[in-house]
Amino acid sequence: MFLFSLMVLLTLLAIVAWAIGGLGMPGNWGIVLMALACWFFFPQEYRGYVGLLALLGIVAAALLGELLEFAASALGASRLGGSKRGAALALVGSLAGAVGGLFLGALVPPPILGSVLVSLLLGASGSFVGAAAGERWAGKDWESSLNIGSAAFWGRLLGTVGKALCGTIACGLFLIALWW
Repeated sequence: MFLFSLMVLLTLLAIVAWAIGGLGMPGNWGIVLMALACWFFFPQEYRGYVGLLALLGIVAAALLGELLEFAASALGASRLGGSKRGAALALVGSLAGAVGGLFLGALVPPPILGSVLVSLLLGASGSFVGAAAGERWAGKDWESSLNIGSAAFWGRLLGTVGKALCGTIACGLFLIALWW
């Protein structure tokens, strides 16, 4: 009974980690840590054991997600000549938008999916506003600032979506390994 309860708890924690990973937070690494714990602490003959091959697949999915998020975000604004100030404000705006979206998204049905989608869009919008404001502050004209802000928006959005897809793969591998 204890093992079953632990497996249910790990399943719920994996789903929560997957959801926060979709917001651009390090939820994928929470899944990696849970898989690592199941590989290390569970005996092989127990149902909750996560094999080495599954663990390596989960780590690979998390690494790929980070790489996609970083590459999309970095290429977004810097490709158009964005400044460090714009990049810093894009990060701040992105985090503020994502956190605000969690709370505002609770008003959008369905509750959990609404929060994730609103947080994703507000995070990308915050990146746009932060990058554009940073570029204006750095002395660039409106057109350049808005173009760089737009690139930051799409970089953040595509990077987060790529990371979320990799998180979905990591979570799926973990749940299959945990219950199979």
